[in-house]
Amino acid sequence: MRFRFWGVRGSIPVPGSETSRYGGNTSCLEVNAPGAPPLVLDCGTGARRLGPLLLQRPERELHLLFTHFHMDHLFGFPFFAPIFAPSFDINVTAPAFHADGARDRISRYLNGIFHPVRIAEVPARMQFEAIRPGRPFERGPWAITAIGLNHPGGACGYRIELGRRSLVYITDTAPLSRPGEGMAGGQRPNGREAQMLALFANADAVVFDTMFTLSDYLEKMTWGHSYPEYAVALCREAGAKRLFLFHHAPDASDDDLDRLAETWAPHVNPLVELAREGDEIDLGD
Repeated sequence: MRFRFWGVRGSIPVPGSETSRYGGNTSCLEVNAPGAPPLVLDCGTGARRLGPLLLQRPERELHLLFTHFHMDHLFGFPFFAPIFAPSFDINVTAPAFHADGARDRISRYLNGIFHPVRIAEVPARMQFEAIRPGRPFERGPWAITAIGLNHPGGACGYRIELGRRSLVYITDTAPLSRPGEGMAGGQRPNGREAQMLALFANADAVVFDTMFTLSDYLEKMTWGHSYPEYAVALCREAGAKRLFLFHHAPDASDDDLDRLAETWAPHVNPLVELAREGDEIDLGD
């Protein structure tokens, strides 16, 4: 299993000289394995660069999973090249009560007003499916489990498994306990944290929303984002091997992120790295 970061930024794309090393595109992750159709997690602006590469490959099937419907995770969808290729079969999965609901929520962005193309005019063959947290499902050979997150409007995170390898993708979420309580306070996990720990258990890699510092979080507790210390505590308790800090703040410059990387570089159990646009991580067979 391999995965590649195509967009690592949160809230809004921030191109420019101060973000060129870590990247300024919003959330998009590609997951691959030999003989398996690719998974694309979220369709932020990073998806625009991924699209043409998918067109060059022989595969004409892919699975697109959305975590939620905030615009930074949808910006790239109307510019995602495979949706304009009649040869492509695209399974679109999103949090909703039913398939029509998933299609309706995404089609609001392709309605002739916010984008000139309407969802009914998209040439690719698209099938919409709804998922709800806590219910495992499959997409081709990929075994996937969804979990509900702590984010305004709701969001889902995913554990993705193939063979012996596992990847957890958690964005966007605030901590599941208040400051001084649960794992945020160094205490026993509460019920929702216990569910998160089960999802993380022995994962090869976890990609986690750490948009804030702890002090930022304490000022913006209702914004639905987390901080590195909380992600590390969850991964350590669950035995996850590697943690990738993700969904970087739009105001965080490359120099800011370099300092964050230096702070966490000595950490083991788990190993802590920063998500960087373009990096590909090989989890092995």
